[in-house]
Amino acid sequence: MKDCEQHTFVVCVYKESRYLEECIESLLAQTVKSKIVMVTSTPNNFVNKIAEKYEIPLIINKGDKGIVQDWNFGYSQANTSYVTIAHQDDVYLKNYTEQMLILMNNAVHPLIYFCNYAEIRNGKLIKDNKLLKIKRFMLLPLKSKVLQKSKFMRRRILSLGCPICCPSVSFARDNLPKVIFQTGFRSDEDWQAWERLSKEKGSFVYNSNILMGHRIHEESETSNILRDNERKNEDYKMFCKFWPRPIAKILARLYSEGEKSNDL
Repeated sequence: MKDCEQHTFVVCVYKESRYLEECIESLLAQTVKSKIVMVTSTPNNFVNKIAEKYEIPLIINKGDKGIVQDWNFGYSQANTSYVTIAHQDDVYLKNYTEQMLILMNNAVHPLIYFCNYAEIRNGKLIKDNKLLKIKRFMLLPLKSKVLQKSKFMRRRILSLGCPICCPSVSFARDNLPKVIFQTGFRSDEDWQAWERLSKEKGSFVYNSNILMGHRIHEESETSNILRDNERKNEDYKMFCKFWPRPIAKILARLYSEGEKSNDL
């Protein structure tokens, strides 16, 4: 199929996630099929069995370990025009790929595509809460195709936080650098990537439809980082890319309050 040649879901797997099969089944249920591969730096029998069950290629990262390294490794394994790094705990609604391909193929020099999302809490899809409303408000300007191409607008949005949900992002590989994520961040590696890519010529293609569910649970890396206060330090470093240090400190403190909704 032609569409299979355009897009790859790369499922990054860490240890043994009880939600992994739910993620994979959501990818297989897409109205437009894509290539699917699994990558891991923590191989185990659990992952091997799931790869065999669903007949999905499993590629082992034998190089440097870490979330950034795993994402970059997974990204490098795709050879299609578009790549989505799927997080093992999340799910994608059945029209995700179909709508992504339509918008990407009609965009002028797209860089990344991303969609609106819901949260999954205790097995329930939560489509509306305070944090989601704030992020959607921040992204309102990018509903305009003209503003999607504006470096100024993208950077103004990112200067107030990171409203782009990382697992909702698809990358236009032909228009991007070979390495997307940079080491040095444990939590804000995605925000750092969007900040860097926001300087590039091209479009941040935004779809305001809810097309994925991002799971919030106590075992997630985000919750672990919030508990050890590391994210606040990284937030400050990111705000410093846009603002003088005194303002960055205030924004980081306010931002950390909003992020507490991820901590179960």
